Amino acid sequence: MATSRVFDTEIPRPPKRLPLVGDVLGMSLETPVQNSMAIHKALGPVFERTAFGRRFVFVCSGELTAELSDEKRFAKHLAPGVEALRAIGGDGLFTAFNEEPNWRRAHELLMPAFTQQAMRRYHATMLDVTAQLVAHWDRTARSGGDVDIAADMTKLTLETIGRSGFSYSFEPFERAARHPFVEAMVGGLSFSQRSMLRTVPVVGRFLFPAAKRQYDLDRAHMRDVVDAVIHSRRDAPGPAPDDLLELMLRAAREDDPNKLDEINIRNQVLTFLVAGHETTSGALSFALYYLMRDPQAYARARAEVEEIWGDGEPAFEQIAKLRYVRRVLDEALRLWPTAPAYAREARVDTTLAGRYRMRAGDWVLVLLPAVHRDPAVWGDDADEFDPDRFLPERVRARPARVYKPFGTGERACIGRQFALHEATLVLGTLLRRYDLAMDPAYRLKVAERLTLMPEGLHARVSLRS
Repeated sequence: MATSRVFDTEIPRPPKRLPLVGDVLGMSLETPVQNSMAIHKALGPVFERTAFGRRFVFVCSGELTAELSDEKRFAKHLAPGVEALRAIGGDGLFTAFNEEPNWRRAHELLMPAFTQQAMRRYHATMLDVTAQLVAHWDRTARSGGDVDIAADMTKLTLETIGRSGFSYSFEPFERAARHPFVEAMVGGLSFSQRSMLRTVPVVGRFLFPAAKRQYDLDRAHMRDVVDAVIHSRRDAPGPAPDDLLELMLRAAREDDPNKLDEINIRNQVLTFLVAGHETTSGALSFALYYLMRDPQAYARARAEVEEIWGDGEPAFEQIAKLRYVRRVLDEALRLWPTAPAYAREARVDTTLAGRYRMRAGDWVLVLLPAVHRDPAVWGDDADEFDPDRFLPERVRARPARVYKPFGTGERACIGRQFALHEATLVLGTLLRRYDLAMDPAYRLKVAERLTLMPEGLHARVSLRS
């Protein structure tokens, strides 16, 4: 387990640090990312915050982020928020420590299932789940109602990874109430993020005993559901679905060098379900928000879909041809990267930016919404939505390694191609079929949980004639 250590170099910090509790004045427990973004504007590209004995060093510039992407000098570090998820995901891909062997075995085993070519295998399932969302929205449109964007995108993306990866359905648009697994997952994630409050006197003592009992029940239910899926598949006669679960079970049967034991297979399934759906649903939700706010971008994206897809069901090859729609997604992920931070630790004693001395094991948090708004990289209009920032010539003109919504290095998100194919397909489908309008009085409010998500974003849905 990597340990938190202290920089040798003095760095800026908020004023009015208090004994024992640290920099808690002005700190927000509900929106720590946005709170830290605001502090960054006053303190600069590198600053520190402490709270109840925990020390966090934030990096907010493109130049420093690019340097931290050097895999020879820096590696992934499990920040406290991610480490808290180990009680759910164990040594799965997202929550494993670098020295744990299973993450590399799983990475080597599963990487072929996430190539661009492998997306062909999932395309039909993505179309089918999107059709379920469309049927739900059609009913809403005919009744004159509105839709909860983030809630419906989350239902869709969880169902997609459940069916594509493990041939399991959560029946999101058929159920009146959430699936029990989803209920347990939401409760478990909420508790794991609050668990960092354990160091807070009084709050921890009164908050956690009852919540911990429910958390244990939630984790047990999640594990029971996944174990039942694994055992059912393992014991079933006849041919098995060609999905991620079968890939892992086949490796165990055939004694593959990268085979995983059953506990780790469970950890990988839980990792994909938990971490593999909220990032995509957030990207879709923010993209729809910005398009509804920008009628010209909406019309341009829709025109591209109609020109390339026509009236029929899109073929696999047609998804990647939606270049402007993809730029919309890229720009939404720039402004609000749904996985808003990742941590990097020094592999060896080194100096960051020729100034900040770091010993092996020292770590920093890369605050992506601030990095992606660095005016030195993105210009003085960095807070504005402009999909054409991702035109090929503008991408080539920018410094490398300054856009990191999927993390960096060998521990970057393995499901990036999956997420982008799904999001482009879904966004294109919705643009072609519906006129969407949000309340003109709505002002973006970003909710922070494991990921970032627009809160309270509803849209009136009208079927196009």
